[in-house]
Amino acid sequence: MRSDLLTVAQMARADALTMARGTPGITLMTAAGQAVAQAVMQRWTPRPVAVLCGPGNNGGDGWVVAQVLRAAGWPVTVASMVPPEDLQGDAALAAQACEGGWQTLGPDALQGAALVIDALFGAGLSRPLEGVAREVLAQAQARGLPIVAVDVPSGVWGDDGRAEGAVACALTVTFFRLKPAHALMPARALCGEVVVADIGISADVLPELGVQAWDNQPEVWRHQWPQVEAAGHKYHRGHALVWSGPLMTGASRLSALAAARVGAGLTTVCVPQQAWAVHAAALTCVMVHPVAGEGATQWQAGLESLLEDHRLSAALIGPGALGGTQANGLKGLVLTVLASGRPVVLDADALTVFADDPALLFAAIAGHSRPVVLTPHEGEFTRLFLDPRVTSANGKLARAREAARLSGAVVLLKGADTVVATPD
Repeated sequence: MRSDLLTVAQMARADALTMARGTPGITLMTAAGQAVAQAVMQRWTPRPVAVLCGPGNNGGDGWVVAQVLRAAGWPVTVASMVPPEDLQGDAALAAQACEGGWQTLGPDALQGAALVIDALFGAGLSRPLEGVAREVLAQAQARGLPIVAVDVPSGVWGDDGRAEGAVACALTVTFFRLKPAHALMPARALCGEVVVADIGISADVLPELGVQAWDNQPEVWRHQWPQVEAAGHKYHRGHALVWSGPLMTGASRLSALAAARVGAGLTTVCVPQQAWAVHAAALTCVMVHPVAGEGATQWQAGLESLLEDHRLSAALIGPGALGGTQANGLKGLVLTVLASGRPVVLDADALTVFADDPALLFAAIAGHSRPVVLTPHEGEFTRLFLDPRVTSANGKLARAREAARLSGAVVLLKGADTVVATPD
């Protein structure tokens, strides 16, 4: 699938498998450089270009870019961190094939340039960008020059999206498949437009890579999406239950409307009697079920009674739930929903209320036979997951995975780069 996200090691493995099957490494490097040059020529008219080349294969790609642009008549300056004769392997071959002069990377590298190719370091860099490489890129940014990154902007860590010394690029050209850094902040914001180029690696290598991350595209889940049946009726598409607190009612209404919008056959909001009129006046395609009483103990009994209806197929509790409800009372409501045996989504207050005793929540999830989804934002996540296995994990992807393993739930860690992780 095009949505696969490959770690740096998995991408290296894809390269190695392709070469083991008979494709020389220099062929892959040439294809990569040509893809970058083609993307540049599709977006800009000919202008002076500074190609900044690093000491490894990313730099080798840069030498190919320079050769292709020069052959097309573009004025190109190559600035390299190391002399071509000191390069190794395919990068050395690419430099040897590049006609024209070069200079040592330094402050003069950008003289007269109107476009910059960043081929200094790829996704495998796992330390802060520093020295002359950092200085020259910062200078390019200060001048407002458009920058095109090869693989990732230099200074970006490919596996977790960290960025130390990287600058914003107008375009990033990567190869075969995206890496986590292309999807995770802050790196994603630095990549600009992202192009994934085909350089001759077959998708046949994917089963051998052990891919465990995917960009959230329809191809990932479309085959599991419930389809409307001509002879079906509303109960075939599920009955969603949303619990609403008595005071802050807007979030639960939005949640109920969302459930209806994505295709639930029926949706019911369960609400304390005193808030029934607020919901009933605002909702048309959603049913409102009132529960009697003035406190959480009575509300819990009413919720338990409603959950005896086997036609209720999934439940959500948390949005606006704490308003007017004591913490222990809300804990009881959450545990009641979990005890029902249905798939459950826990959001907002249903998470925060367990900040003083996350083990109680995780134990209830462990005893639950159906999927449980936790949907924290960063603040709620931090309050709930204080375990060192989570707090010491590097990057959002790793933290979400550890949290899912620890809790036994699907964890949807919200943000500009929402991550959804499962316990496996």
